[in-house]
Amino acid sequence: MPREKKAARGKHRWIAIQVNKSIQRDSLKKLLGESLDGIEWKLFDSEKRSKRTFAIIKITLSDYQQALAILNKISGFQTITSSGKIRLVRERVKSYL
Repeated sequence: MPREKKAARGKHRWIAIQVNKSIQRDSLKKLLGESLDGIEWKLFDSEKRSKRTFAIIKITLSDYQQALAILNKISGFQTITSSGKIRLVRERVKSYL
């Protein structure tokens, strides 16, 4: 079966998040699911470094502003960068480490 055309998949944004503690991927997914209730999202990358965790999530463009506001209100969470291309977000996170 052929893949959907790019336009049919919709626009999205990739958001890099820093969590100020070491957290397991499953725990992070649960916390994001509770916080981003009603927003379509997907966790792509999760990496623990010393006492911090870095993650990249995919959000639909229509939910982007709302998701940013919610993520920055979560205690210990901080959004680092975002873009329409995951490659750019990954590069920025690597330079941040």
